Amino acid sequence: CVTLDVQAACRDTTVTQELLKEGFHRDLLVKVELGEDAGGCAVAAQMRLPPGIYVDPYELATLQQHNLTKAVLFPDVIDVEAPEYLARDLPLLLFLEPDARCSRCFRAAVPVHARYHRPEEGTEEALVVLESPEVLLCCCHSHLSAECWEPAQVDTPCSPDNTSPCQWHSAKYRPAYEESMLRVPVGLREHSSLVCALTLLTTGLCSGLILAAACKYGHFP
Repeated sequence: CVTLDVQAACRDTTVTQELLKEGFHRDLLVKVELGEDAGGCAVAAQMRLPPGIYVDPYELATLQQHNLTKAVLFPDVIDVEAPEYLARDLPLLLFLEPDARCSRCFRAAVPVHARYHRPEEGTEEALVVLESPEVLLCCCHSHLSAECWEPAQVDTPCSPDNTSPCQWHSAKYRPAYEESMLRVPVGLREHSSLVCALTLLTTGLCSGLILAAACKYGHFP
């Protein structure tokens, strides 16, 4: 009974993920409502982005310079041109900001981009599943409930502006949140022959026009 009471008390923390905008370029919005007061604590969401999406480190650096987002990539150098089948999971630590409308609520957004996928057979969409992030707290001047939070192995300061080491804690008990899914348009395998033929035809036509223009207007010794 004690275990059930502890789990019930710790299930108040909720996480919501939303993919805003349309197309290949989205904003990932993460909202957290804690089950207890965390005044003075840093709140972050630790997640692993699947190979189907990525965060552009150059875009992220620009946003950080303008104080528009606080996020840390591991590693901070990635291949933004790689297709989904050649990419790897991307660890991301997103620092959350307090929500003025709710004392226990925190939120943050980061731009994400979908990678190109292999053509599929019989479907024009590929599904990219985003698992629920891990909620982390770093409290330097207050104590967390030991029943709900346990030390986490996170080697990063409490904020991007602080270089001092910090002990992060993660939720020991939390509900199973629904996973978010991104639908990415893909080509159809049955159209491969048609696409190859049109590509060769277009390439040949353009090459011929360039060669004709070079012969007509070019000056050769």
